Amino acid sequence: MLNTTTYSDKLVERDIENAAYAKVTWRLIPFLFLCYVFAYLDRVNVGFAKLQMLSDLKFSETIYGLGAGIFFIGYFLMEVPSNLALHRFGARKWIARIMISWGVISAAMIFVKTPTVFYILRFLLGVAEAGFFPGIILYLTYWYPASRRSKITALFMTGIPIAGVVGGPLSGWILQRFHNVNGMPGWQWLFLLEAIPSLITGVVTFFYLNDKIGDAKWLNNDEKAVLERGLANESSKIEVHNASGAFKSSRVWVLCACYFGIIMGLYGISFWLPSLIKASGVTDELNIGLLTMIPYGFAAVGMVMIGRSSDRTKERRWHVAVPAVIGAAGLVVSTFVPHQPALAVLALTFATLGILGALCQFWSIPPAFLGGAAAAAGIALINSVGNLAGFVSPYVVGWIKDATKSTDIGLYCIAVSLMAAALIVLTIPKKVVNH
Repeated sequence: MLNTTTYSDKLVERDIENAAYAKVTWRLIPFLFLCYVFAYLDRVNVGFAKLQMLSDLKFSETIYGLGAGIFFIGYFLMEVPSNLALHRFGARKWIARIMISWGVISAAMIFVKTPTVFYILRFLLGVAEAGFFPGIILYLTYWYPASRRSKITALFMTGIPIAGVVGGPLSGWILQRFHNVNGMPGWQWLFLLEAIPSLITGVVTFFYLNDKIGDAKWLNNDEKAVLERGLANESSKIEVHNASGAFKSSRVWVLCACYFGIIMGLYGISFWLPSLIKASGVTDELNIGLLTMIPYGFAAVGMVMIGRSSDRTKERRWHVAVPAVIGAAGLVVSTFVPHQPALAVLALTFATLGILGALCQFWSIPPAFLGGAAAAAGIALINSVGNLAGFVSPYVVGWIKDATKSTDIGLYCIAVSLMAAALIVLTIPKKVVNH
C-alpha cells in the first residue's frame, strides 16, 4: 500500500510539473521569441540597407564590412557587465532597458552620411544590445532544468530564421515602397520603421516579465514548489557557481573558440545572404527578400527538430558538430553554382539550416556545468568572445570581395571556421554535457 501511494504521489507531482512547464512555456517563450525577432532584425537589417546604402553614400564593400562588424566590438566590451547587471537587477528591468536603447539607436541610423557616423552608430548599437541574448539564455536557466532546455532554447532561437522569413520580404518591400517618400531613400525608412517594434516591446517587457518563479502570480503554489525543487536538485550537480570560476574554467575558453567558429558562419549568412542571392542573378529587391525566406524557413523547422532530437537522446555534442559540418558544406557548394539562382538558394538553405542548427544546440552545453553567477559570467563571456567573429566575418568577406571581386574565398574561410567548431565541441567530455 505504501509503495502504491508513493507511486501515486509521483504521478501527481509529474502531472503538476508538466502543467507548470506548459504554463511557463506559453507565458514566456512566444514573448521572448518576439523580442528576439525584433532584436535580430535591427541587428542585421543593415544587410538589406546595403542594397541601396552603398551606392547612395558611395561606401565601399570594406567600409560596409567594417561598419557591419564594428557592432560586435561594442557588444564584446559590454557583454559580461550587462549580463551580471541582469543577474543582479532582474530580467524585467534590464531586458526592457536593452530593447528601448537599441530601438532608439537603430532608428538613429537614418542620420548616417559618412563612414565615421556609420561606425559610431553601429558601435553604440552593439553597446546597447549587449547582454540581450546571453541574458535570455541565463533567464531560461531560472525556469527550466537542463533536461528541458535544449528544445526550449531552440524554440526561442527560431527567432533568428523567423526574422529572416519575415524581415526579408518586409525589408525588400520597404526599400521599394518607401524609396524617396518625403525625400528619404528606402534604406532610411528601413531603419526607422523596423526600430518601432523594439521600442514598443521594450516598454511591454517591463510590465510583462517576472524575474523568478516566486514572482509569477500566474503559477499556483504547488506549481511554484515543484519547479523550484527541480531547479534546486539540478543546482547541486553543477560544477561552477561563482563568476571568477567561469573565467578560470578551461571548458569555458574551449567553448569560446567553438562559438567563434559558429558565429563566423552565422554572420557570414546574416550580412551577406541578400548579396549572395543578388550575385546569383536576382536583381529585384523584393524578389531577393522573398527568396531569403526559403533558407530561413527551412532553418526554423530544422532547429526545432534538432532540439527535440537532442533532448530525446540526451546527446549534445554531435547535435552541434554535424549541423556545423552541413553548414560548411552548403557554403562551399554555393560557390560552385554562380548565376544559377535555384541551385544557389538550395545550397544556401543547407548552409543556413546547418549553421543555425549548430548555434541553438550549442547553448545547451554551458549551463550543464555553470550555475548562478558563474552562468551569468560564463554565458556572457562565451557569447562576447564568440561574437567577435561578428566583426571578423563581415569585414574579412568585404575586404576579400573588394580585393578579388568575389566572395568565394571569404566563404571558404567561414567554412573552415565551421569545421573547426565541429572538431572543438567534440573535445568537451561527453559526461559533462550529455544529460
